[in-house]
Amino acid sequence: MAVINPNGSLKGRVALVTGASRGIGEAICARLAQEGAKVIATARTAESGESRLPGALHDTVDRIRKAGGEAAFIKADLAQAVERERLVEEASALYGSIDILINNAAITYFIPVEEFPEKRFKLMMEVQVYAPFHLSQLVIPGMREKGGGWIVNISSPAGIHPKQPYGAARGGTVYGMCKAALERFSTGLASEVYQDGIAVNVVSPGLVDTPGVAVHGLINEATKDRVQPIEYIAEAVYRLASGDPKTVTGRVDYAEPLLKELGVTPAELV
Repeated sequence: MAVINPNGSLKGRVALVTGASRGIGEAICARLAQEGAKVIATARTAESGESRLPGALHDTVDRIRKAGGEAAFIKADLAQAVERERLVEEASALYGSIDILINNAAITYFIPVEEFPEKRFKLMMEVQVYAPFHLSQLVIPGMREKGGGWIVNISSPAGIHPKQPYGAARGGTVYGMCKAALERFSTGLASEVYQDGIAVNVVSPGLVDTPGVAVHGLINEATKDRVQPIEYIAEAVYRLASGDPKTVTGRVDYAEPLLKELGVTPAELV
């Protein structure tokens, strides 16, 4: 049975997780809390009924608190720079400066390039690329003062170049662009902050059964065998958010191969 260990490996650490109202973000919050982290969950959906998708920040935090962990939520729209600044300011006032930043939030439209509206293109780039960039800028000074920290960005196999023979596309070019940019940002930032003891890594989840995946119809007869348990993603993120920043940084990892490399079995989630 999964439990919260208040004296776990993340005791005293403050973790900020974006896109945490449901799915992968919620699972990451639970996993970090199980190791004793003080978790701050953020997303646009604070209460049930505010989104067409199930899940809300209140649910994520209640899940952790009922299990004996420490968590709070801050509602924020990461498409807005002023909201990102407020988020980090309020999070730091609540628990202290951020030790662990998990950039998981995303907004996605699957539309062919020829038809892709400029407004939606800019929104996807803002949330999936510039928001992780900006949030990293905001938390790095505090991490540097503490002598280190961890940033984990959530990517996707969509960031890999399509290979021939080409078939019918689903309009995923812009999504792939965002994830490719996020990965290149991650490895570049890892090199820049290496001497500060700050690790920057990427977890690429693959196909996971979440509300967001369901709404886009990405799990079907052709893909169902590739679905990965959400516990794998949460475990991979935890491992990259707690490793030695001098040796575990600049990595772009798929969850299952990483866990096999480490000889780790995913923990059950509270």
